[in-house]
Formats: sequence, C-alpha cells, structure tokens
Amino acid sequence: MFHARLLAHLSAAAALALSACATTPYTGPVEVTRFVAPAPSGLGQGTIAITFPDEVSNAAARTAIADAVRAELVRLGYTVVPEGVPAQATAAIRTSRTPIAAAPVERRGPVNIGIGGGTGGFGSGVGMGIGFNLGGGREGPAASTLLEVRITGADGNAQWEGRAQMVTGVKSPFSQIGTSARTLAAGLFKDFPGGNGETVTIDAKKLQGTK
Repeated sequence: MFHARLLAHLSAAAALALSACATTPYTGPVEVTRFVAPAPSGLGQGTIAITFPDEVSNAAARTAIADAVRAELVRLGYTVVPEGVPAQATAAIRTSRTPIAAAPVERRGPVNIGIGGGTGGFGSGVGMGIGFNLGGGREGPAASTLLEVRITGADGNAQWEGRAQMVTGVKSPFSQIGTSARTLAAGLFKDFPGGNGETVTIDAKKLQGTK
C-alpha cells in the first residue's frame, strides 16, 4: 500500500515538473511609431504605387508584405497601381527580421532582452526601442520583425512614414510570414495617419482579422 501511494505521489510530481518545464509561445506587442509631414496633401486618396527600395530575397515574404500593405492602403482610400505605373504617390516598403540573443543573467533570474535605440524625427530613419523581462516557463523571444513604409508624393517629398515592430518566439503563430505581415501592416496603419512622432503599443492578437 505504501509503495502504491509512493508511486502515485512520484507520478503526480513528475507531471507537475513536466508542466512547469513546458513553454508557451511568446508573442510581443506591436510597437508603432509614425511621423506626419507638417502639411501633407492627398493622404488616403488618389493613386499610389508600392515599391521595395531594397532587395527582398525571400519571394514569399515579399509577396506577403506587399499584399498586406496593399490591403491596408486600399482600406484607407488609395487606388494601388502596379509598380512602374505613374502614380500620385509612392509607398516604399522596407522590412527585416533580426534574431535576438538573450543577455547573460544570474542563475534563476529572469531573462532580460533589449533591442533597438532611440526615436528620431520625421524622415530620420532612426528606429525605436523595445525592452522585455521574462520569467521562467515561457518561450523566449527569438526574432524581431520590422516593417517600415514611407509615403512620398509625386514631387518626391515625404508625406508620412511609419515603423511597426514585433518580437516573437519560434513557436508563436505570429512568426509565420503571412500572419506577421498582416499584423504589422494592420498595426502600422491603424488610426491612420496618427499623431506626428507618436509611439503606440498594440496587442498583436487584437489586430487579427482587422479590416
């Protein structure tokens, strides 16, 4: 009888240990920074062409990002024309995904993650900063995905630009290319054009299915 109870206790303890070791996917919020020109004209209307100033070697990612941004621009009221066709405005897209390494911490302490820097003014191209503090039992951040869009008029002057950044773990559904692109684009253009120089943080899950 004693051995049966001992085995039962050991089984329960093992189950608890396994559950404690299990990790849940990490999905950080979408952090968005936007800049608006002092007197932009034609925002959210007229024709606009999408371009990628930098080469995107991953064709699937390029397509997913272009589709996500296109959908948001159409929602705002723009008529998106094929690249190379004359348009009243241009939306230049830049994107990147950067691996994140956990900083050394004391034993049993939380994991501290730091990326990014300060925020710049309109047209500066300076990034934003995000910080994390994680306890145990949770998947750590593995990559930071960044989406930048700059809208310029036919005269070449910048009218609006925004950057959306999200940190995810390997197992997060938001690490998938399509989901990541739609989520970042939805956050970037939410409440467009936004306040000049503002930074907002949005729960990624609240952007799912955003129209």
